Amino acid sequence: MRALCWEGVDALAVRQVPDPELRNAHDMIVRVRRSATCGADLPLLGGRIPFLAAGDVLGHEFLGEVVEVGPEVRRHRLDDRVVVCAAVACGACWFCRQGLFACCDNGGAGAAATESAWGQPTGGCYGHPAPLGGFAGSHAEYVRVPYADVGAFTVPDPVSDDRAVFASDAAPTGWMGAELGEVGPGDVVAVWGAGAVGQLTARAALLRGAHRVIVIDRYDERLRMVDRHVGAEPLNYRYVDVPAELRERSGGRGPDVCVEAVGMEPEPPGLLGGRLGGRADRPLALREAVHACRKSGTVVVLGTWTGFVDTFPLGAVMNKGLTVRSARQHGQRWIPMLLDRMARDELRTEHLATHRLPLERGADGYALFRERADGCVRAVFAP
Repeated sequence: MRALCWEGVDALAVRQVPDPELRNAHDMIVRVRRSATCGADLPLLGGRIPFLAAGDVLGHEFLGEVVEVGPEVRRHRLDDRVVVCAAVACGACWFCRQGLFACCDNGGAGAAATESAWGQPTGGCYGHPAPLGGFAGSHAEYVRVPYADVGAFTVPDPVSDDRAVFASDAAPTGWMGAELGEVGPGDVVAVWGAGAVGQLTARAALLRGAHRVIVIDRYDERLRMVDRHVGAEPLNYRYVDVPAELRERSGGRGPDVCVEAVGMEPEPPGLLGGRLGGRADRPLALREAVHACRKSGTVVVLGTWTGFVDTFPLGAVMNKGLTVRSARQHGQRWIPMLLDRMARDELRTEHLATHRLPLERGADGYALFRERADGCVRAVFAP
């Protein structure tokens, strides 16, 4: 089959790779219909995670049709249209039973490397090297889906492919951001980053009853989406003093919840390995979120980070009494609810698929996405 593979730092190529096969009774094979780029891919492309090898297949946000099922798969049948959670989880370990699917003990293959880097092993993810799962990615014609009854969900008929594909990762990540912040009626919420996750965090906050939601970015095309499709307030940081403006819009206190949905810079290489090293990240948006948040408020970290950060304002966290929360998305908890909201037209995401390309143009799609060129929010591939 054809797949979009990593060939080295910032180099991609479509090549022939072996077709996936069932490896155990709970697997199934999905023919990919849509597969989207994601900001979490950029550290991989830029060599920030050195375990990636030439020929590894990228991609983790996808939707497709079931073409083969293992004998123990109960929830899915041939030809079902399913969206697959980007996080791979067994559904049976202690963490999965608590709903913490991204912390699954059995969802990753390279426990030793992540335990060395982060103190404990974490769950797996499609399109990542062995220390982060070792599962071939979704930028391909076919994907093996382990623990199929746990991670795959049937898409309701009214929901289009371009809408449903975002239920794989971006939409549950956004909902998790609002939930970690315990957003409720009357809250003022600020979100740094107007990409797919930032926009869907803002939409989740509004659906949970927030009084005002402000999204901060510098790209006018994305900020127009925030106004037109999300219903939140856009704020371009090139033209205003962001903390002062946020105080003005929150009764002088600052937002109740501040969400960082930007993540680390895509370069330079070399933060995650058997030992962490290299230059530390500069969490510019996260620092601003901490300083802008009201006293005793909550800061949520949704952006992708792999190693150390530099100049984190811990003094502000302690002296202001802030709560800081973060996680990789536990999408299995929310995907059925999000698909229902999509079917009822409460959650619209297809506008995020700004560029629809064949798999053969995968390298072009990532170039647009990485440079945010031509108004690109997400490139979506249709093998």
